[in-house]
Amino acid sequence: MRATNLTLLTDLYELTMMQGYFKNHNNQTVIFDMFYRNNPCDGGFAISAGLEQMIEYIENLRFTEEDIEYLRSLHIFEEDFLEYLSDFHFTGDIYAIPEGTVIFPREPLVKVVAPIMEAQLVETAILNIINHQSLIATKAARVCYAAKGDGVMEFGLRRAQGPDAGIFGARAAVIGGCAGTSNVLTGQMFDVPVLGTHAHSWIMSFPDEYTAFKTYARLYPNSCTLLVDTYDVLKSGVPNAIRVFEEMREEGIPLTHYGIRIDSGDLAYLSKEAYKMLSAAGFDDATISASSDLDEYLIESLKAQNAKINSWGVGTNLITSKDNPAFGGVYKLAAVKDEATGTFIPKIKLSENTEKVTNPGDKTVYRIYGKSTGKIKADLICLKDEVFNPEETMIIFDPVDTWKKTKVLGGTYELKELLVPVIKGGKRVYTSPSVMELRAFCQQEQNTLWDESRRFVNPQKVYVDLSQKLYDIKKDLLEEMGSKALD
Repeated sequence: MRATNLTLLTDLYELTMMQGYFKNHNNQTVIFDMFYRNNPCDGGFAISAGLEQMIEYIENLRFTEEDIEYLRSLHIFEEDFLEYLSDFHFTGDIYAIPEGTVIFPREPLVKVVAPIMEAQLVETAILNIINHQSLIATKAARVCYAAKGDGVMEFGLRRAQGPDAGIFGARAAVIGGCAGTSNVLTGQMFDVPVLGTHAHSWIMSFPDEYTAFKTYARLYPNSCTLLVDTYDVLKSGVPNAIRVFEEMREEGIPLTHYGIRIDSGDLAYLSKEAYKMLSAAGFDDATISASSDLDEYLIESLKAQNAKINSWGVGTNLITSKDNPAFGGVYKLAAVKDEATGTFIPKIKLSENTEKVTNPGDKTVYRIYGKSTGKIKADLICLKDEVFNPEETMIIFDPVDTWKKTKVLGGTYELKELLVPVIKGGKRVYTSPSVMELRAFCQQEQNTLWDESRRFVNPQKVYVDLSQKLYDIKKDLLEEMGSKALD
């Protein structure tokens, strides 16, 4: 893994387009928007993540001598262009929605304002970083919502698609709500809690289960969670765990962080029976942790069955977002600067698919909250220079089904601009909170959603509307492009 210089983490066509712009003396300032079209897992929202790594990528963007030599060996690039790359650094501005924020389709998560060669180069890496971490943070938020306040541990490193996915996926999972991770390197890099128990191999390496439990308890008396399903949960595992807990109690060892973990079988039934046994022995406060291919749907089902589980270990289905393995973010040109006037000329991408038609212009995003509830009413994509007064009544409408309109009475709502500057003139101007601070912020963000938008089946849609000015520009461009097609 190249920890700092990821300059060649790009698609070849970004570089060939750069050379094309260079040879044609075309380095006009442009605006690109990064956004996504559909919420993961057919959910009602997503969570933004990956911004800190994106900023670090921009800060370290440079072509080393080794990079230049490799590009030369491809026999694609001319010497004057390679000489330009040898002194390359990013000089533009970037705006982004902070990590941990609840986000919705079609609104810009990242806005890049830069000379087109620079803006083109950074496309692939921005998408790679933001897409992955936003996906895992969203999945984690769903899993943690299903757990209803119970602790969720991310422990999917061994199933992640490589070291980077394991490290940064765990980071994103904690932002999304996980209490910690089994990934020690993630713990070191981002100062997040690392958690874990022991494997079946620990039990199997001893002459019997009781000896394995007792030895583990002596080593870790203040963090003693015993894996009880190596042989038989109810006939062997739980009775042996109780025996060890009783001995600890008799020896005066405080039973603070202790309990059992079940990794297979009927988790609802086994947890209920295990709880009865633990409670009868005076250990009703013991943690009962479960793992075994969990996801938000299974956790929700186990909760509905009144399973006596209060701690969850989630691996494969979280770290890979197994049922929805791609976020789907895209990066599209939105405007080109007129050097004579200094204004941005809106650009639009047409498509046979309506959802792939882009929103043109230099834009920002406002979130509309109900003042009495603190809940999100809608998001509004508008032109950057538009100003709104929350004391005035606002009419918002669906940009596709335009007859769907909502009147938001003046004085009943609050506005918050979501895009903030993170890079200005190629330099960082944004300080990222710690991962645990982002986790707390993300919890607050999710509380601004109505429960109807958080449910897993047929969630209520949160509307992302266009301002009247932006809608009119988009409509005029569509009419203009349609007329040209008829010529």
